[in-house]
This record gives sequence, C-alpha cells and structure tokens, in this order.
Amino acid sequence: MPMRGGRPGLIGTMARTAVISGTATAVSGNVARRQANRARQSAAPVYAQPVQAQPVQAAAPAPQVTAASSGGDDMMTQLAKLGEMRSAGLLDDAEFAAAKAKLLG
Repeated sequence: MPMRGGRPGLIGTMARTAVISGTATAVSGNVARRQANRARQSAAPVYAQPVQAQPVQAAAPAPQVTAASSGGDDMMTQLAKLGEMRSAGLLDDAEFAAAKAKLLG
C-alpha cells in the first residue's frame, strides 16, 4: 500500500497533541517543584526544623478556543482536544464546560 502524502490524519494529530501536552505538563511541574524547593531553602533558617511541604501544582492556563469558521471537522477536532485536555487533568470540569460553550457559541 503506498504511503499517503499530505497532512496527518485525525488520529496522528490527536496523538501529537497528547504527546506535546504531556511533555509540557511534565516540564512545567518539574520547574514549579524546583522553584518551590529553592524558595523553601533560601527562606528557611539554618537552625529551623524541616517543614512538611505541600505538593505544588502548576495551574494550567485556560485554553484559547476560537469558533470554527470552516464547519464541523475543525470544531470536532477542537472538541476532541478539549476532551483530551480534560482527561489528562489539564482542565477541570468547569474550565472544560466554559471552553466547550465558547466553542459551540
């Protein structure tokens, strides 16, 4: 079977988006954790007892969703991306509902 040329299909695009968002989440989490550790070390006096640290969670920015001008396929792609972001934990239910409402008009 010959190779298909052109842009990747829906599955390829969704997979690439999932990899990119997962990588970004991991990197931002590591950066936030490293900054919190440095701040804690510089603020704590030498003679003080170590304090139990609360886990640091990086807040995900709200997604910028624009209305689809080309119709159904683009809108379905954006809805799929929002669903992936919610299942990956990047969006909570309220953020997902707001972004979906904005997308659907």
